[in-house]
Amino acid sequence: MTTQNRGTVKVENGRYRVSGNFHYAYPNEPIRDESGKLLGITNPADMTHIHAYGGEAPFFENLSNAKLLGTKCANPKCETYGSVYIPYRIHCPDCLMRNEEVDLTELARKGASVHTFMITERTGAFNTLEKPIRFVNVEFEGVSTILMGYLSIGEPTIGMKVVPIFQTKNPTFTIMDLSWVPAGTSAADLPEGFSF
Repeated sequence: MTTQNRGTVKVENGRYRVSGNFHYAYPNEPIRDESGKLLGITNPADMTHIHAYGGEAPFFENLSNAKLLGTKCANPKCETYGSVYIPYRIHCPDCLMRNEEVDLTELARKGASVHTFMITERTGAFNTLEKPIRFVNVEFEGVSTILMGYLSIGEPTIGMKVVPIFQTKNPTFTIMDLSWVPAGTSAADLPEGFSF
């Protein structure tokens, strides 16, 4: 398959337009038991899921630019007026008004810490990460919510000061473009493709 035929998705007049090839045929491979008896064949299927970010698109777009966006309630009549949220929330959960976008990059660089953590050998949706995976829940001073992520370097401890790193070289435009490292980590020690 050449890159010319590779599937693409564009938006025209507010509608998704799919073109090219997303599904690839694989040759059948025999499945045999220990004695060589044929039990079946492999028939892998590839499926492309078009995942629309909608109002959350600015969050994922900005990760590739080394920016961490959150939102805050801008409704002065709301009981939680001024509350800052990360992960990015399009609407306030209390008054349901559209939230205002805020750049939390500098706050994260200066005041983020590990609230809780979990180390796992099971990857689930994060199957591209090297095991064991060090999941961290990161809190920021003045932010109402906690952001889950993963620690790329070191061993997490509760209260550990961390800073965000971003995959700015070949971004995936997913949450995997954001990771955390202990404060004081040098740029030379960052994973390939990541920067502060």
